[in-house]
Amino acid sequence: MTETTNTRVGVAFAAIVLAMLPAVLDQTVLATALPVIAGDLGSLSDVSWVVSAYVVAAAAATPLWGKLGDRHGRKLLLQVALVVFLATSALCSIAADIPQLVALRAVQGAAAGGLMTLAMAVVGDLVAPRERGRYQGYIAATFAGATIVGPLVGGALVDGAGWRWVFLVNLPVGAAALVGLHLRLPGRPPGRPEHPLDIAGALLLAGATAALTLECILGGGHFAWGSAPSLALIGGGVVLTLALIARERRAADPIVPLTMLRMRAIAVSSSALFLATAALFSVTVFVPLYLQATTGASPTEAGLLLVPAMLGITVSTTLSGRSITRTGRYKRFPVAGLALMTVALLVLAAVAPATSRAATGVGLAVFGLGFGMVTQVLVIAVQNGVDRRELGVATAATGFFRGLGGAVGAAVLGAVFAAVAGTHVGQGGMGGLGAGSRDDIVDAVRAVFLVAAPLAALALAVVLRLPERPLSRSAG
Repeated sequence: MTETTNTRVGVAFAAIVLAMLPAVLDQTVLATALPVIAGDLGSLSDVSWVVSAYVVAAAAATPLWGKLGDRHGRKLLLQVALVVFLATSALCSIAADIPQLVALRAVQGAAAGGLMTLAMAVVGDLVAPRERGRYQGYIAATFAGATIVGPLVGGALVDGAGWRWVFLVNLPVGAAALVGLHLRLPGRPPGRPEHPLDIAGALLLAGATAALTLECILGGGHFAWGSAPSLALIGGGVVLTLALIARERRAADPIVPLTMLRMRAIAVSSSALFLATAALFSVTVFVPLYLQATTGASPTEAGLLLVPAMLGITVSTTLSGRSITRTGRYKRFPVAGLALMTVALLVLAAVAPATSRAATGVGLAVFGLGFGMVTQVLVIAVQNGVDRRELGVATAATGFFRGLGGAVGAAVLGAVFAAVAGTHVGQGGMGGLGAGSRDDIVDAVRAVFLVAAPLAALALAVVLRLPERPLSRSAG
């Protein structure tokens, strides 16, 4: 690319990253504000829906955004998603009660699903496959920084201006992104759709996703796994999934093209992303709990102790991206990354009884180095395997299975943790944990790592079947 082209692409890419950033910041900044929101508007059990509504809506809406972007233009839909996200974020800041906030968070989550999947698809439009690895590294570095800075910003806003400002911090970033997208992002309007939108398929997909995601979030906590509500959600999810498959087989323009899901690059990548993201939750959810219970770390300190993992992700994504740009080879990276993840989880399980921050940090760094070579590279593999007119749906599939893997991983690993830790955890919170409870938490977190390691190993076995196609040097 010429210097002028590089500059044009760089400015447009910066706008894309800014468009994704509010969705990333939202989750990390909000985490520190939830206890305060609970005290102001309701109970801690009620405020959990503020997160759950967002997660469920994002997962359910992601495939629809991808399809709409393919049909009506990704630039337009990305702008729409960003406007909806920012508007609901502003409304969240003036919510009068928990039901209002939960409803707004559901809309915001649906918009966030569009931000992430459309932005990644637009990168596929803007940058040649051979160059995408390098740009994915920039995205990973930005997100790692946001993950580290987010809780600190959230804590400062809650302590200073109040929890409502947590939602307003997105507005200036989003406004800058809207200006950049409008002025610098080239639009590629698709042709006129030949068939009407598969509304029935969209509704069935949203219903099935919502039912299964809710079961993963609520099962084992709000109600027992074998209870009537749990069985109703599982049964409803299965019935809706079967109806979706039947519908998509005969739809003229399906929301989820089953033929695409049978393509080996997409099937392998989606399965590996599902398993790798499930394994990731053993680190992001349970390591902070472990560090607080066993080393006396505060919540903020526990979050900062995840920095080695974030740095590992940034370094490996950046280096692997540059190597992909230089050589055009990409399969070696998810293979090596998943192997490192498996080793790191076994190391974390081995050092758990030592309750050492330093040893845990080393394990986290190795895990981050591995994970950084997986997610973004598999997105490249998926985008490289489809035509541009299907880029949105294919990218949405990876986002969908990542989100579903996270929900299932949190549910399965949470059940493992609860089974081993028993009733000692949750009675009086972290502050009420005695010496015996600390030993139980060490055993429980160790068990979580020992369950997560086979998930990463299974993802490694799956990704060995990933086909490697030459990467084009031209965009579109």
